[in-house]
Amino acid sequence: MKFRRSLLIPVLTAWICCAGQDTQKQKLDQQYQSAVADYDAGRYAQAAARLEPLLPFAPNSFEIHELLGMTYASLPNGDKAIEHLNLAVHLKPDSPEARNNLAATLLRFGKLDAAGEQLRKAVALEPNSYNANHNLGEYFIQTGKVADAQPRLEKAWQINPAAYDNGYDLAMSHFLLGNLAAARTVVNALLQQKNTGELHNLLGQIDEKDGQFVAAANDFEAAAHLEPSDDNLFAWGSEMLLHRTYEPAIAIFQKAAELYPKSPRILIGLGLALYSRGIYDKAVNALIQAADLNPQDARCYLFLSKAYNSSPLQADEVVERFRRYAELEPKNALAQYYYAVSLWKGKRIQNSSIDPHIIEALFQKAIALDGSLADAHVQLGTLYADQHQYDKSIPELQRALELNPNLTDAHYRLATDLVHTGRKDTAQKEFAIYQKLRADQLAEVQKEHDQVRQFVISAQSGNTERP
Repeated sequence: MKFRRSLLIPVLTAWICCAGQDTQKQKLDQQYQSAVADYDAGRYAQAAARLEPLLPFAPNSFEIHELLGMTYASLPNGDKAIEHLNLAVHLKPDSPEARNNLAATLLRFGKLDAAGEQLRKAVALEPNSYNANHNLGEYFIQTGKVADAQPRLEKAWQINPAAYDNGYDLAMSHFLLGNLAAARTVVNALLQQKNTGELHNLLGQIDEKDGQFVAAANDFEAAAHLEPSDDNLFAWGSEMLLHRTYEPAIAIFQKAAELYPKSPRILIGLGLALYSRGIYDKAVNALIQAADLNPQDARCYLFLSKAYNSSPLQADEVVERFRRYAELEPKNALAQYYYAVSLWKGKRIQNSSIDPHIIEALFQKAIALDGSLADAHVQLGTLYADQHQYDKSIPELQRALELNPNLTDAHYRLATDLVHTGRKDTAQKEFAIYQKLRADQLAEVQKEHDQVRQFVISAQSGNTERP
C-alpha cells in the first residue's frame, strides 16, 4: 500500500494567516512548494524542516498535515506521522485518499486494527474506487484473512482488470481458497497482458493441486526459463522430485546450485534427488553443504540422517554436523537423537572408542525432551540389546511399539530379545507381526515420499521447523 498525494500543488496564499504583506504569504507558499519538491526527491528531513514552521501560520491546513504525516512516515517517525495524518483525516473526513494514507502508516507501524478501520471507511466513502477496494484486499491478505480479501480484490479486478498486482493477488486468493478454475482464469487473463515467470509458477501450483501434473511440470519449466530465480528453479526441480522423475530433478537442482550456491533449500533438493536415485555419497555432500549454510534448518538433518544411513563413508563430517546441531538446539529432541545415531553408526563403522554411555545419555535426553519420539526408544533399546541388557532393551522396544505399532524393525528386535530371554511364544507373535509388516514395504516408501512432499511445501513457504 502506497502513499498517494494530490497531483495539484495548492497555492497557500488563500489560507495562510499572517500579519505580514503579500510578499510574506508568497514566501510561505514558496516554502511549501520547496517542501513538496524535497519530499518528491526523497529529502524527507529537509521537507519536514520546511513544513514545521508553516504550521503556526496554517494550523488547519489539510495539505500541510497530510504531507508532514507522509514525510515523518518516510523518515521514519511513526508517532508524528500518525499524529499528522490523523489531523488530516479530521480536517477532511470525506477523503478516501487521506484515510488510505493514514491506514498505510498504521499498517507500517503495526497498528493493524486501526488500519483496517480506516480502509473500511475509505471503501464506504468510495465503493467503486479501485484503490480503496485493492487496499482493503491487500490489508486482508497481510492479516491472513484470505476469504475476506477475495471479494475486495475481485471488485478491484472488475474496475481495473489491467492492474497486474491486484490480479496476481486475486488469483492467489482463489488458489488458496481452492477455487482453482477461477484462479486459472485470472492467471490466463494476466498472461495475455504480461508473460512473467511468477504467473507460470502460480499456474504450475494450480495445475499441481488440480492433479494436472504434466501441465504443472510444463508451467514450472516455463517459469524457470523466463525467470531462472531460486523460487522458480526450486519449484521446477521439486515437481520432478515429487513425481519421482529423478534424473531431470538432479539436472535441474544441479543447475540451480550453480546459480544459487548459497541456497540451502536448493542443496537439500539436490541431496534428496541424489538420495532418491541411489547416489548416496553425492547426496551426503549436498546435504552437508546445506547444513553449513543454515545449521538450524531441521529439514536438512532429517534427510542427512537417511543419506548417511546408506553412505557411511563420510562419518566424521556427518557426525560433526549433527554435533553442531545438537549444541545449537539443546532443547530439540530430534537434534539429540540425530547426534546419538550418527555417533553410534560412526563407532560401529570405524570401530572407534566412543563411550557408549555418551550415546545412551543422548538417547535418554531425546526421550526426556519428547517422550513420543518412538525411534529414540527403538535405538535406545537396540543399544541395550547390543550390550545384552535385555531387561532394559525390551521395555524400550515395547514403549516404541505402543507409540507406533507399525515399526517393522522394532517388532523384529523385540522378538529377538524375547528369544534371548526364553520367551519364545511371545517372540513368535512378534515375528509374525514383523513378517506381515515386511510384506507391505510400500507404506514405508510412501512415508518417505510424504516427507519429501512436506519438505517441498515447507521450503516454498519458508518454514524451517521440524518436518
